[in-house]
Amino acid sequence: MESPRAIAIVQATDRLDADRKLDAGRHPAELLTFLAVGPGARVGELVAGAGYTAELLARAVSPGGVVYAENPRFILETAEAPWRERLARPAASAIIRVDRELESPFPPEASNLDLVIVNLVYHDTVWLGVDRARMNRAVLAALKPGGRYAVIDHSARPRTGLADVKTLHRIDENTVRAEVLSAGFVFLKESSFLRNPADPRDWNDSPAAAGERRGQSDRFALLFAKP
Repeated sequence: MESPRAIAIVQATDRLDADRKLDAGRHPAELLTFLAVGPGARVGELVAGAGYTAELLARAVSPGGVVYAENPRFILETAEAPWRERLARPAASAIIRVDRELESPFPPEASNLDLVIVNLVYHDTVWLGVDRARMNRAVLAALKPGGRYAVIDHSARPRTGLADVKTLHRIDENTVRAEVLSAGFVFLKESSFLRNPADPRDWNDSPAAAGERRGQSDRFALLFAKP
């Protein structure tokens, strides 16, 4: 069940119409409830894009918190304009823009974080050739002891590993679990708020290709912790 504060954040009247149009498929109130961050929290996001999730997090950690929102050069080639517009909004005041590559995603001051999230883009790091072991170790280093790492992504069919990351924009959940655990994390829990058992997982769910099916893919939500 969504927390009252998460519902209030999602229902804020100053949210962008473009963001609201994504809500049905992204389930933001359930997301914020799953992440369980509140005022004063220190949060990092990998591949913030144009900032849909980053703004939700900024609202959740305010007052007193901060969101280090990272984007690599490749993403900024297309997201720069909407990202800059997002950062000019009062609702984004808690966001610190971070332009860095994923192998070393956070500056030194982004330390003792309570949470780091990578939302629907872990699979992209594969076909982009990112050193994911290095990336995950960097996330571990940026977190405080007990800090959490949330990985949410489009689910591929079992035992497909990395085969569908570029063609279908999906990744095998067990592959993600293994990679994150090998970086030194421990598994905490998962959530079913983005699951869709009716999804055959044989179609391309990237925003450009999904069309009317956007937001209907089966997705996993995993939460790990730094020991």
